[in-house]
Amino acid sequence: MLNLLFPMFLMFFISMNPLYSWFSLATAFFLLTFLSMMELWAPFLDLILFNSFTMSDLMSSGLISLSLWISGLMILASVKINQMKRNPRSFLVAVTLLSMILILSFMVSDLMSFYIMFEASLIPTLMLVLGWGYQPERLQAGMYLMLYTICASLPLLMNLMFIYFNEGSLHMGLSFFYSSLMNNSMLPYWWALTIMAFLVKMPMFIFHLWLPKAHVEAPIAGSMILAGLLLKLGGYGLIRISLFMPHLMFKISPMCNSVALWGGVLTSFICLRQSDIKSLIAYSSVGHMSLVILGISLTSSWGWKGALIMMIAHGLCSSCMFALANMNYESTSTRSMFLTKGILSIFPAISFWWFILSICNMAAPPSINLFGEITLINSALWASFFYMIPLGLCSFLAAAYSLLLFTSTNHGSAPPFLNTQTIMSPQFYTTSMLHAGPIFLLIMSSEIISQWV
Repeated sequence: MLNLLFPMFLMFFISMNPLYSWFSLATAFFLLTFLSMMELWAPFLDLILFNSFTMSDLMSSGLISLSLWISGLMILASVKINQMKRNPRSFLVAVTLLSMILILSFMVSDLMSFYIMFEASLIPTLMLVLGWGYQPERLQAGMYLMLYTICASLPLLMNLMFIYFNEGSLHMGLSFFYSSLMNNSMLPYWWALTIMAFLVKMPMFIFHLWLPKAHVEAPIAGSMILAGLLLKLGGYGLIRISLFMPHLMFKISPMCNSVALWGGVLTSFICLRQSDIKSLIAYSSVGHMSLVILGISLTSSWGWKGALIMMIAHGLCSSCMFALANMNYESTSTRSMFLTKGILSIFPAISFWWFILSICNMAAPPSINLFGEITLINSALWASFFYMIPLGLCSFLAAAYSLLLFTSTNHGSAPPFLNTQTIMSPQFYTTSMLHAGPIFLLIMSSEIISQWV
């Protein structure tokens, strides 16, 4: 994976050059994606970079490939920034910097280095939200994002220092059981404080209030990177730190799973009452990531495999749905589902992509989302049959609000203020195809993202 760092550093400096093409940088991200996927098709390369600084296994390789792919699609979907001359060079620098930080986050083998990259990702994200957001409320959204992330990360920093002073290492390949602290009744609460930073980033219900605000006020690139990658950074960190103390993770799993699953049910009901398209997609992410929290906290092989599959599937699906929501916003200048209607009667091709992504969001076959949900449900039933009640409600409500989103935006009479010239832009069709293609192609070779553990 070190062969990716030099091109990324080169792209960072080239993006400052005003003569550099907007689409050339997106093409470079796509080419680097295929370079990073070499390890996914070559299992003998697993842990080939296992050393004191970098560690590359099949999980990190899959998420690095997702990061590069989504970064290229972000640039492709944000071409209006270049057309309107809204500081396009600064935008490309922010996107490239954020991609570099995410790749380093998935590559480092030390938890303290991961913590530094975990926090550093907040800076370019705030640049995107504050610099290219649409409404004045983006300042409040940036404040929500910053306060939630920083306040939840302070206990993680203190506990990482405590682990280092007691064990002398924070390498991700090690597992510590703390035999001297096994009888301490406060240890589960200490562990809950440790993982709180990752639960906020995912986010888990009760820590999710920053997510809809940030999504609604962020530009299309900010929404795509938040849904597609930054939420997955929390899941990746939760898996990595669970390897340190899997027994503690399993011990607090009933509490985490109860809050996450029933919180997912509540946010699914909230989705049924939403009138804002981006807000509905943002709340649906809370329900989907609750299944990821369930799989990780059970510390089983099936749970971790299902969590990784679900993270990659949700990253592609939600990112594309935000791109389609942005297309609606640019053509109608509103995010309201009551005013954005009638796309089916004017542009059936756009309605086709809305339908494809809606059925992927409800985990219908033959999408990779279905494989991830089945794996997670099997791992949950292994732990307790009572998980079936909130899981069934989450699946049913996901289908309900996905169909509601599709019918509200595509059926009915078209509004008179619809700008048909904007919706005919070819990059919308290209972006949708490049999102949906991997979702259906990965089901044909799902082992490349599920055989890491």
